[in-house]
Amino acid sequence: MRTYQELFRTPEFTPLFLASAAQVAAQTVTGLALGTLVFAATGSPLLSALAMFGPALAQLVGATTLLSAADRIPPRAALTWIALLFGLGAAVQALPGLQVWSAFAVALGLGVVASLGGGVRAGLLNEILAREGYLLGRSMMNISVGAVQTCGFALGGVLLTSLSPHGVLLTGAGLYLLAAAVARFGLTARPPRLAGRASIAETWRTNARLWSSRPRRSVYLALWVPNGLVVGCESLYVPYAPQDAGLLFAAGAVGMLAGDVAVGRFVSRAWQARLGVPLCLLLAAPFLLFALRPALPVLLAAVTVATVGYSTGLIFQDRLMALTPEELGGQAFGLHGSGLLAVQGVGAALAGALAERTSPATAIAVLAAASLAVTLLLAPGLRTPEARAEGLCSSPTRLPGR
Repeated sequence: MRTYQELFRTPEFTPLFLASAAQVAAQTVTGLALGTLVFAATGSPLLSALAMFGPALAQLVGATTLLSAADRIPPRAALTWIALLFGLGAAVQALPGLQVWSAFAVALGLGVVASLGGGVRAGLLNEILAREGYLLGRSMMNISVGAVQTCGFALGGVLLTSLSPHGVLLTGAGLYLLAAAVARFGLTARPPRLAGRASIAETWRTNARLWSSRPRRSVYLALWVPNGLVVGCESLYVPYAPQDAGLLFAAGAVGMLAGDVAVGRFVSRAWQARLGVPLCLLLAAPFLLFALRPALPVLLAAVTVATVGYSTGLIFQDRLMALTPEELGGQAFGLHGSGLLAVQGVGAALAGALAERTSPATAIAVLAAASLAVTLLLAPGLRTPEARAEGLCSSPTRLPGR
C-alpha cells in the first residue's frame, strides 16, 4: 500500500479517520471555549492555559490505571461510548453558573478517559491496515490532526465572536455526537484482542512487560524525550519573538506536514529503517540557531527544516508495532501517546524555568542540545540487530505481510 487513495479504499479506514477527525475538532473547539470561559471568570492566564492543555497531562493517570482495557473491550463500542461521554462532559461544562473548579474536574476526568480512547484507536488502526500500510495510515492520521486543529481553532475563534463560550461548548458536544455516530454505524463490530478482565493491576503488569524489553524501551524513549524537549523549545516562541510567534508556529506546521507526507508516502521502507535517528537529530539541530538571534527569515527556514524531523515519530511508531505482540497493540500505543504528552508538558515547564533564569534564546538552544544528546545516547540501541530479532519473535501471531 503506497498511495493515500489505496488507504481510503481499505474497508473501515474512512469511518475511523472521520470519527477521529470529528473527535479532534470537538476537543479543539471545546478546549478553546473552556479556556476563554475560565479566563473570563478568573482573569488568570495560568488557569486558562491549564483548562486548555491540563487534560492532556491527566492522560498520564489513565495510562497507569485504564490502559489494560484498550485491548480487552470491543473497539467499536469503546469509541462510541467514549465519544458520547465526552459529548456529555462538554454539555455539562456549558451549564450556566457552573463553578470553575467543577468545569476543571470534568475536563481532568475526560483527560483520564482520553488515554483509553487513544489506545483503542491505535489498536484498531493496526487491525484495519495491513502491516505495510500502517505507516501510511499513521501519516494520514497525523496530517488530519494538524489540519483539523488548525481549522478547529479558526472555527472556534469565529464562533466565539457570534456565540457565547457556552454556545461553543454545545457545538463541541454536537461534534462529539457526530464522532459517536460515525464510529457506531461506520465501523464493524470486532471482538476484543485479549480476553480477561481489565484492572489497574493488569495495566501495571502489561506496562511493566512493555517496558521490560530493552529494544522497546529504547523506542519509547526515542519517541518521547527528543520530541518533548523540542516542544519545550517551541513553547518559548512567544517570549522569544512576541510579534512573530504566529509565523514560527505556522512554519512548524508546514514542516510537519511536509515530513509526514514525505516519510509516509514517498520514502521506501528500506530508507525508513535508516532515517529514524537522522530525522531525530534534524528535529533538534536547527534550533541551536536561536542562540545567535538571526534574522526572522533564517529562523523561519530553520523551524521549517527542523519540524520535518517530527516524522521520525512515524518511523519509531512503526518499529514499536513490530516489537509488540499484536494483541497488546492498544495498550502499547496508548502508553506511547500518554507518555509523549506528559514529556511534552515536562519539556515546556523545563523550558520556562530555564528561560526565567537565562533568556528564551539560551533556553531554546540548551533544550535543543539536550535533545541531540539524548538521541545520540539512544542511537546504539535503536540500530542493534537484536531489536529486529526481538520484533520478529514477539509477534508470533502476525502473519507475513502484516
